[in-house]
Amino acid sequence: MRLTSATARGKGTARRAAKGRGVAAVARAGFIGRGVLYLLIGALALRIAFSDGDGRQADRGGALAELADRPFGHVLLWLLGGALAGMALWRLSEVFFGQAGPDGDAASKRALAGVRCLFYGFVTYSVIAYAAGDQGSGSGSSDRQTQDATAKVLDWPGGQWIVAAAGAAVLGAGLWIAGRALLRKFRDRLRVSEMPRRMRRATDVIGITGGTARGAVFAAAGGFAITAALRHKPGEAKGMDNTLRSFADTGAGPWLLALIAVGLVAFGLFSWASARWRKL
Repeated sequence: MRLTSATARGKGTARRAAKGRGVAAVARAGFIGRGVLYLLIGALALRIAFSDGDGRQADRGGALAELADRPFGHVLLWLLGGALAGMALWRLSEVFFGQAGPDGDAASKRALAGVRCLFYGFVTYSVIAYAAGDQGSGSGSSDRQTQDATAKVLDWPGGQWIVAAAGAAVLGAGLWIAGRALLRKFRDRLRVSEMPRRMRRATDVIGITGGTARGAVFAAAGGFAITAALRHKPGEAKGMDNTLRSFADTGAGPWLLALIAVGLVAFGLFSWASARWRKL
């Protein structure tokens, strides 16, 4: 009986810690870090829309190289890695203790938090490895990495089906992200009632614009993965850089890419707004 009581108290203490100020602080730092990445990627994509982008990739690697070239860039990279580690830690706490909101303990949301934790854990590792001097870890072309991974999977038994399923999942995620943005579902996770009126309006604009652009990039990348599977050509798969460049190959030319780039910058700003107003 005492053991059961002690276990219950221990779980309660852990839950309070997961919902406490410390985890909230690192989560908000994580949103700031995510915002930095999207602002840099959007700026690089905008530069590519009307020039060659000085040879930089509009992806995480390009963003890290851009940051490294700034004054005190090495310090900024370590700060970015630490901020993103906070995002991974917060998502891990959601796996064990659920999310904010009435249905935050749902198994599906815990599973989604686990996927996000793994993703941000990988991003954190790549940023910290880059800051530590392993530039091949963080700065490699996302296009080459995507094509190499696709080629390996296509050689597996049933590899075409695996790549197609992964592409369909990414495409579906993109449509889901864009749809939620257009419906302003992000408001459910923000302390909207506490926001000044101008902030609410601004957050609606950058939330809709940023989420739609982000969803469009995901959906396009998923479509390319499906094409690679159907044609059994890994070269058809595209990372973020080539996915973004593909928008410039449409009838709208560089203007569509510029529109998507502005949207990614908006999502970076929305991430910063989330750092202040997100329910945690």
